[in-house]
Amino acid sequence: MMHFGTWTWHPTMMLLVAALAIVPAWRICSKAGYPGWLALLFLLPIANLVLLYFLAFAEWPLERRAASAPISVS
Repeated sequence: MMHFGTWTWHPTMMLLVAALAIVPAWRICSKAGYPGWLALLFLLPIANLVLLYFLAFAEWPLERRAASAPISVS
């Protein structure tokens, strides 16, 4: 029996919220040059904050490649 006055986490709602967090995090990790599976850390309570700070302050592999690439002038 479902009570409409109470708010509970239905498994479908939990999957939706998890997908809303993981999909953009996966894209950010991939575009930064890190493996996309790191976004799964967003499912863990403390690891999600650690990953967020790591992405914000670490030098991305993409930046390192861009800095070492020679500039060609036509």
